[in-house]
Amino acid sequence: MRTRNRAVVAAMCAGLAATLAACGGGGGEQDPDAGTNGVGKLPATKIESKVRQAVAGASSVRLSGTLVTQGATYKLNMRLKADGGTGQVSTKGSSFELLRVGKELYLKADAGFWSHDGGDEGHSGAADAAGKLDDKYVKVPSGDPSYQRLSGFTDMKLLLDGLLGLHGKVATGDHGRVDGVRTIRISAGKAGEGGSLDVSLKGRPYPLRLQRAGGAGVIQLADWNKGFKLAAPEKGHVLDYGQQIPETP
Repeated sequence: MRTRNRAVVAAMCAGLAATLAACGGGGGEQDPDAGTNGVGKLPATKIESKVRQAVAGASSVRLSGTLVTQGATYKLNMRLKADGGTGQVSTKGSSFELLRVGKELYLKADAGFWSHDGGDEGHSGAADAAGKLDDKYVKVPSGDPSYQRLSGFTDMKLLLDGLLGLHGKVATGDHGRVDGVRTIRISAGKAGEGGSLDVSLKGRPYPLRLQRAGGAGVIQLADWNKGFKLAAPEKGHVLDYGQQIPETP
């Protein structure tokens, strides 16, 4: 009887041991960096450095989310590369498309966008032109006051350099996932108030999500190095407004 009991206990222990092994063994946790690019094991400052190296070598990216700057809130969905970009920007209830090919910048919007200030007698010209500008690409002259502001949304290097800076002492946070990809978070300042980055643990350590310092927006970064075509619109779809386009929001 004792022999049989010992056999039953031994079988139960063997089953328990197999179960524990399947769960990581002995109650210990699995290595969260197993099978990754190893970046999660590095100090936060080193991770930040590797992120910048990866970004500097990237050929393209999709950038989407909310950006708060100079008191204005913008919603972005832009595809960017070295020689230009294309996508949509929304702000103050207005939306418009931007396309930059080299130095040539085009803006496309509906009539409502162009006539937003049409009730003002001093801007009746803009209201009158709204119908002609509706859903057409308007070439933005390089000397126009809006050129620098608008082209900034299509400038990959300028945007990434400005967005990816963390403010304060950097620390490593939790492992997580962004769109199914395993990540490690690095954050700056107390409770991440200086911003945070969720960095890919698969392949090159690209940033996949950015929480800007001071609650100034959340940006998703995807499609790293996925090529796309940039081409100027057909001439029949472009209006050259001259030296200055109507006032934009």
